[in-house]
Amino acid sequence: MEVILKEKEAGDWVYRGEGAANLVLSYIGSSPTFIGKVMRIRKASRNDSLTEISTSPSALTAQERYLWKDVDELISSSDNEIASQLFVLHVMKPLLGSKFVDAGMHVQVTRGFFESVEKNVILQRPAWRVDTAQVDMRCDYVLVMSDHSLFDHGNLESSPCISVEIKPKCGFLPVSRFVSEETAIKKRVTRFEMHQALKLNQGEISLPSEYNPLDLFSGSKERIHKAIKDLFTTPQNNFRVFMNGSLIFGGLGGGAEDTNLCIAKAFEGALKSIVQGDDGLCTENFLTLVAEAAHNSGVLDRLLEVQKLDDVDIEGAIHAYYDITHQQCMVCTELDKDQMKTYAPLHSASLDESLKIVKDYLIAATSKDCSLMICFRPGKEVNLGSAWNNVYLESTKQTFDFKVHFIDLDLKRMSKMEEYYELDKKIVSCYSEMIKMDKE
Repeated sequence: MEVILKEKEAGDWVYRGEGAANLVLSYIGSSPTFIGKVMRIRKASRNDSLTEISTSPSALTAQERYLWKDVDELISSSDNEIASQLFVLHVMKPLLGSKFVDAGMHVQVTRGFFESVEKNVILQRPAWRVDTAQVDMRCDYVLVMSDHSLFDHGNLESSPCISVEIKPKCGFLPVSRFVSEETAIKKRVTRFEMHQALKLNQGEISLPSEYNPLDLFSGSKERIHKAIKDLFTTPQNNFRVFMNGSLIFGGLGGGAEDTNLCIAKAFEGALKSIVQGDDGLCTENFLTLVAEAAHNSGVLDRLLEVQKLDDVDIEGAIHAYYDITHQQCMVCTELDKDQMKTYAPLHSASLDESLKIVKDYLIAATSKDCSLMICFRPGKEVNLGSAWNNVYLESTKQTFDFKVHFIDLDLKRMSKMEEYYELDKKIVSCYSEMIKMDKE
């Protein structure tokens, strides 16, 4: 019998966190169906009309259906939540590896369930998140998946576990010939660093992070370790740690404060039940453990490969987008004749070539914005026949089992290509202005 979650079940789901598009709740009830699970609920802007219901037979636009025409189930889906899940299942899972991706399952819910959840979590949500978005009451489904901050689907009796959630961001600098002279700084400075300047300017952060995604994706153990330490120092919304499924470090729904002495001391104390070390060294040993697992698992190489499907940058992909949509290219209207020559090959490309450019850009955009969850539990010894990966922490002589999963692999919408292009210009402009002011 199909499960339908109603208002009375809403109290079994508690706030875990949120991003720009979704709320995440974890299950604390006793139903075997949901023990060890988390729920993702789509959010809607408070400016949207929550009474508006789409009558379209597909969640995708006609152009998106053509873009994803090779994925039959995706183009026939009638709901945005279902479309997003099918995108993960049929597009991202084959690219990133089936053992690293959990597409989850959809569960039907009533409006009363959503209304109750909205009331229950509002006090735990960051105020600025509450001001901008609420539960999308137009949905009648939620996405339920395994809680990858736990090791054994909610069974905590065997041994404790600790997990880290990392948002790696884009791990390479663009080399595309379609990056203009005005934005050539993108070839020297990471998008993450430039975006930090914009967030600082907009008051979203108080201090820019020292984290450099190029370190994390370098393949060097030393640089990966540096990246993990920098994330720990300034976690913002890019680094969180869970103990037995409960958050012990990092922010819930927004950016976390910089790691001060008080936060660091509390975290050090929380680690002692799992990671050995003299006073003050448990944290260092844990960060080393995370770096070792990230390096040994090979997932960063796989993720970087998918990110690099974007080989023309948004400055190239936007031209292909206008060709697919049969619109006048608004970018070209602002270029002189010499500049237009650079982009002429894009406008003379075949429709299939344009579709591939946009599709690869959107897939890469998903991989640049996903999270990586690494979950550890103490092991007895390195077991080559184990179903789990093992890592040996030399500093403590401990062995840990670990597993890795990608989460937040959301479908990026083709209809937002112009927004992506405008944001890119805004990020570069803000960073360039900051550099200019620093020189003055």
